[in-house]
Formats: sequence, C-alpha cells, structure tokens
Amino acid sequence: MTCTGVRDLSLDIGAGERVVLADGDGDAMTALLRAVAGLSPVGGGRITVGGRDSRTPSERAWRSRACAWLPAALAPVRSRMPAAGLLSRGTHPTAVAFAAGLLGVGELTGRPLDSLTGGETRRLYWARLVGRVAAGAGVVLADEPAEGLEADDRDALVRLLAALPVTLLMSTADPVFAALCDRRVSAVPGRSSPRHPAVTDGAPNCVVLDGN
Repeated sequence: MTCTGVRDLSLDIGAGERVVLADGDGDAMTALLRAVAGLSPVGGGRITVGGRDSRTPSERAWRSRACAWLPAALAPVRSRMPAAGLLSRGTHPTAVAFAAGLLGVGELTGRPLDSLTGGETRRLYWARLVGRVAAGAGVVLADEPAEGLEADDRDALVRLLAALPVTLLMSTADPVFAALCDRRVSAVPGRSSPRHPAVTDGAPNCVVLDGN
C-alpha cells in the first residue's frame, strides 16, 4: 500500500500480534497508522482490518469501531466540554471509569477539557482507549504512546497496554514500549516488510497492508 511518506509496503499482522514500526520518519509512520485507522486515504494498494476495507461510509464506520486510535500529538483542547464527554464516546462505561481511576484522572471528569494539563489529557485518552477496547475494538493503533509522559506514568501505561487483549500496531522509539511487541518491521519507503505466514485475510482483528 501507499500513503504519505510510505510506499510499496506489504505487511500482514495476525490477530493478537503486536508489531512496532521502525526506520521511517515520524510523519510517515503517523500517516501509515492513520491510514490503517481509516482516517487518511490510501494512494495505492489496499488496507484491510478483519478482511474489510474502509472505502464506503459503512466500512469506515465499522473501521472506527474496530480500531482504537491513540495519536502522538494531541491538538490543543479549547473545549469547555467536561472531560466525561471525551470518555463517553464509543466506550464501555465501567471499563473507562476503572481505567480513569487507575490512571489518576477519575476525579477530573467534571472539569472542562481546556482546564487540563497536557499530561492529564493524554491519560484521559489512554482511559478512553481502554474503554474503546472493552466496547469491542480489537485493534490498537498507537502513535508514540510515550509522548509527553513522566517515567512513572509511562511504566503504568506499559503494564496497562500489555494486559489488553488486542492486535497492536505501534510507532515508538521508546524501548520499554517496543519490548511489548512480537516483532519489529521497517516502514522505510520502498522497503517491503515480511508477511506473516499465519495470517488469513478476514480473520477477526487481523490487519493486512497490501502494497500491490
């Protein structure tokens, strides 16, 4: 498949497998993860999740439920919406409340988003990700998950991510997060990455990036 900064990439990720992207520049890997999430167009080739494309509105709606997206750079939050509004979007209420409490942001849910620090907002996004997984998302796409985290927060989130029963595709330079993964693949333009022989296109939570 081809997207901004990445071309001729073929990669199969089996259900439950954890893969870290390497070698590519940050913008290219962000574009790749966004394309898998169905948030950015694919210029060539095909990306499927669980055997499904994201070409039609119904396919994109399904992709948004199947994939939990954690961006690296959070846009400045100017909304006066209570933090609880962010946590309630497409999440399992019990799971997201548990994760928010575990991450130390459970008491912030009544505060407006624009009053929170960057670290607090990022931990809210992590809690939301846990709630999305509990609501049925089987694929986690994490772009530099350690960005902006203190060491203690990072270690807590590594343990949390390790416990999630998901397929994971992650871009990170952090060795602690990278150690969670089963394999490392290259995102360098023009350099094909190995296919995984156990993947069957259409299996739940598998991800297939076809460069042809």
